[in-house]
Formats: sequence, C-alpha cells, structure tokens
Amino acid sequence: MKRQIAAALLVFWTMLVSAVQAPDAEYSKSFEKWKSELVDSRQKNWLSLAGLFWLKPGENTFGSADDNSILLPSGPAHAGALVRDGKTVSAKLQSGVEAKIGGKQILESKLDADVTEHPTMIELGSLRMFIIERGDRVGLRVRDLDSPAIRNYAGPQFFPVDLNYRFAATFTPSDGKKTVDVPNVLGDVTPSPIIGEVHFKLDGQDLSLTSFEGSEKEGLSFVIADATSKSETYPGGRFLDTDPVVDGKVVLDFNRAYNPPCSVTPYATCPLAPKENRMPVAISAGEKYDRTHGHH
Repeated sequence: MKRQIAAALLVFWTMLVSAVQAPDAEYSKSFEKWKSELVDSRQKNWLSLAGLFWLKPGENTFGSADDNSILLPSGPAHAGALVRDGKTVSAKLQSGVEAKIGGKQILESKLDADVTEHPTMIELGSLRMFIIERGDRVGLRVRDLDSPAIRNYAGPQFFPVDLNYRFAATFTPSDGKKTVDVPNVLGDVTPSPIIGEVHFKLDGQDLSLTSFEGSEKEGLSFVIADATSKSETYPGGRFLDTDPVVDGKVVLDFNRAYNPPCSVTPYATCPLAPKENRMPVAISAGEKYDRTHGHH
C-alpha cells in the first residue's frame, strides 16, 4: 500500500512540475532586465505625475494658493494663467516668477500639446507641466520630480514565470480598412485602425487578439483582458508588446503582460481592452494588481 501511495504521489508531483515550464538562466536574465526597464519608465514618466487639470475656455489661473483654477502642489502662490481658445493654449506668467517656457526665460508663449510629439514644457521649481489633448478635452499635465510616489513605489508583482505562456502565434495583417473601438478611462471610445490580428490556441481554445498599435516591422502592441482581470490583474486590461513579425509569425509572451500607467497614478488617461481582446481564459502570467492599494 505504501508503495502504491508513493507511486501515486510521484506521478502527481511529476504532473505538477511539468505543468509549469520554468525559465532557463538566459530567459530569467532578460526578464529581470525588462522588469527593471518597466520600473524605470514608471518612475520617470508616471509616478512623477502630480495632477491633470482640464482647461475651460478662457483664463485658467495656476499656482499653489487655493483661489487658483489649477491648484499646484508647490511653487508660487500665483504663478500665472493658461488661456484656452479652442484647442490653442497660451501661457502667461506673473512678473517675477522664476520659470522657463520651452527652455526659455520668457513670460508669455503659445504651448504645443503632446499630440505634436514635442509638447512645450513649463519648468517651475520641481514641477514640469505641459498640455495634453484627449478628444475634445484639453488639459494641463503636471509632473513633480520630487514626488514621494517615486520614492515610495514598492515595485511590480508578477505571477511566477511560466514559459507555457510564451509561444508563437500566426499574424494576419489588416487590409487597412477596418477599425476597432477602443474605450478609455475617461469614457471616450475611439475608432482606431487595425494593424492586424494574431491567432493562437490556449487551454484548448482557439483565440485571437487585435492590434491597433505598433507595426509588423517594429513589433505589435495589445491591450488585453482575461478571466484574471476580475480579481488578480488590472480590471481595465493589461498591455502586451511583441518583437517584430517574422514570416507571418509573432511570439506572444504573456509573462511580460504589464499594467497600464493608470494602475500607479490617477492622472493618466489609459486605453481599456476592447471587446475583441477580452479572452474567456485565465492567463495566470504577467503582472498582478493589488486592488487594496492600486489606482482604478
């Protein structure tokens, strides 16, 4: 009887071990490097965010005093004003305020928004401010280089790496005529041109994902959701990037699925997973999400 129990336990243990495909040293090294780059990007680009203010038409005063339209976390009590005319925004600083607009010590200037890919930066002490456009909205995004969120960030938490969640998928390019409706956290829905679809099998199911960012040559990007989104991972979906498509194939590595900026700051405007990318299976790989401390 003892031998039978021991044999049964051995079979069970063998099945358990084989169920998870552990990474080799080379993969582990590349994964840790990727994770370190993810943390660096969050600290530089997202954890420093200290505010997002949507501008009304006309004058929007800004400064650290409570009577401003835009209340800054530090700096002069009354630093100046942003004047919005349609989607055009100009900055007017108060005389004597030590600041730079576009790297120059000037008091007035038109501001280029982030959609131009070279937004005009206002430097005010430890604050860095620039204009963003989101649909019909025009806002001021504020970064604080001394933000405590950078110092206090505990880092991302991941499922154990499982190479069963890393495999090649078949890529089908778009004809350039189709779009996918992409929602975001603001409640907007934007029709976005489809780059293509990837097709693969997971947990015995035929699945597909639609890419609306990236390219075949540079690599595809997806916003995905799955059954873990209900409790273990970010509810709005995670991001997944790939290497370039080669001979109609692309490697999907769900171990590198990561949370959007909205998971670490309330001042981001993240896309959510479109319905085409909401998978019925549970993908227990990639970054987890702590609902008790994270941002929604």
